[in-house]
Amino acid sequence: MKYGLALVLALFIPLGAMAQAAEPSLDDLIVGADETTRLEDFLWKSRPVIVFADSAEDPRFIEQMDRLAEAPAMLAEREVVVLTDTDPGTQSELRRKLRPRGFMLVLIGKDGAIELRKPLPWTVRELTRSIDKMPIRQREIQMRHGTLNE
Repeated sequence: MKYGLALVLALFIPLGAMAQAAEPSLDDLIVGADETTRLEDFLWKSRPVIVFADSAEDPRFIEQMDRLAEAPAMLAEREVVVLTDTDPGTQSELRRKLRPRGFMLVLIGKDGAIELRKPLPWTVRELTRSIDKMPIRQREIQMRHGTLNE
């Protein structure tokens, strides 16, 4: 699988419609980062997971994308969108803001806060466990189960 600067319609498909359709693939969740990609575009809608590398051939980048591809439904359930940036020469807004050095995995919360930065690939399980500990995600789970006391 190639994971360069891909642009998909994952942001424009309501998650309910995606859940009713076939199992999502990682390609359904990837948005290629370019000079027009802004984190503000995802605010309160999605949880961006940004995968930086200096090349799409970086073994860590390939490993990370393979790991994410193992369980895309778990990512979709948590409203994750995967942004990839493998071209340090473009100096995208994401690169200017997050300043990666080589490979870097960044998880951004729905509120726009940087939740974690990792210099090595993570599994979907590790990512989803981190997401599930976030207060906003805890509220989403409570609302889904009807246990939210307001």
